Amino acid sequence: MSRESKITKEIPDFQRPPDVSVLRNGAFLRLWVAQLLTQIGGNVVLYGLTVLVAERSGSTSALSALFLSFLVPAVVLSPIAGVWVDRLDTRLVLIVANLSRAGAFFLMLGSVDTLGTVLLLNIFGSVMTTLFAPAELSMIPRLVHVEQLNSANGLFTFTLNAAFAIGFALLGPAIVRIAGPEAAIIFVAALFLVAGLLCLGLPAAPPVKREGNIGTSTRETTRTTTGELLVGLRYIRDNSSVIWSLIYLSIAASVVGVMGVLGPEYVADALGLQARDFWLVVLPIGLGVVTGILALNSWGKAIARRTLIEVGLLGVGGGLALLALAKPISLAISDGASLLGDLPIDAGASALGTVIFVAYLAGAAYGLVAIPAQTALQAELPEEVRGRVFGVLNMLVSLGSFVPIIAVGPIADQIGGTNTLLGVGIVIAGVALLSITRGPKRHALQES
Repeated sequence: MSRESKITKEIPDFQRPPDVSVLRNGAFLRLWVAQLLTQIGGNVVLYGLTVLVAERSGSTSALSALFLSFLVPAVVLSPIAGVWVDRLDTRLVLIVANLSRAGAFFLMLGSVDTLGTVLLLNIFGSVMTTLFAPAELSMIPRLVHVEQLNSANGLFTFTLNAAFAIGFALLGPAIVRIAGPEAAIIFVAALFLVAGLLCLGLPAAPPVKREGNIGTSTRETTRTTTGELLVGLRYIRDNSSVIWSLIYLSIAASVVGVMGVLGPEYVADALGLQARDFWLVVLPIGLGVVTGILALNSWGKAIARRTLIEVGLLGVGGGLALLALAKPISLAISDGASLLGDLPIDAGASALGTVIFVAYLAGAAYGLVAIPAQTALQAELPEEVRGRVFGVLNMLVSLGSFVPIIAVGPIADQIGGTNTLLGVGIVIAGVALLSITRGPKRHALQES
């Protein structure tokens, strides 16, 4: 899961396919290809480092630390990253951010056995990503005409979502399985290098001249940001439907991290496989997410958003719980097959089939949570507070996703990844039931 896919001011309707006509603009095409490469690379390295740390350390707590090294810089620096970017040449920021990340991953190859160095280099790469994101978005209006801005932003948002499926669920597992996690790191470093070279061809984008000195502007920006933060917090506090949406989005944001932390130990425990075989869970989840999005495209308008979200949460929670119970389920299937005339279904094959099927359904259910929750907020929030509330939600969702990612590592080290996964599934299903019985009024989070 990549951080550039944060909640933004503009969340396009999932019913609308991206308009690719803007790609006829050569400068924008370079920027979009750079975005595609860095997004895919970020998700490939997320998978590759997950396997690498799992194999080298054997500790689930170490995997929690890895995922936090991706997330913490975004939460700490996002509020001020835009201020810094506004005072620099945007093109230069894009070039330096990409080349710096390429260098960090090349350096990581020489220290893959030292967890501390891997985490430090990953934190550095995450800091560069936090700077890259606002620079990339601010570059778009410099490259395209006003009438094409919606198309350009829609294409970027579509790419953010597609890159996760391509990088984390397809390319990452394929590269790691064929050539190992070190090859994934080399591949990603090369992608960032190419992205940096593409950004060299972009036009210069110097900072806009401002009246007064930089220090005064920065202080004013800080005061303004603090005031807007308080406005957003008050609005969230006074609107229960927004609070529930925050809960839904926090769960969606944390599920990927939780699965990344628990997945390698889970495939070893439930399937008797290696950490790099984690793709057997990731791939069906990714395909399920695609199915969920396609289902929304076909039938989403006919069902209230809150119903979709609650059904999705029940599906995610139930799916994770069933994954944890895959071993006893597979044994029951194998025993039943033998009673029906010695059908050739052994426990191992049954367990693998159960995991793939349940993971696919859990992925489809996940798609029913994340997209409707974001779309509901966009439709419900008044325009005059929308930007401030989304800015606060962006921070709170990131913070909300920290708690389970921090907690599941040490818990899994004590009681095992499979038992922890069962507990996570029960908690998510419990939140769904609480939303059904005690959630916002039925008119909230509906289609407008």
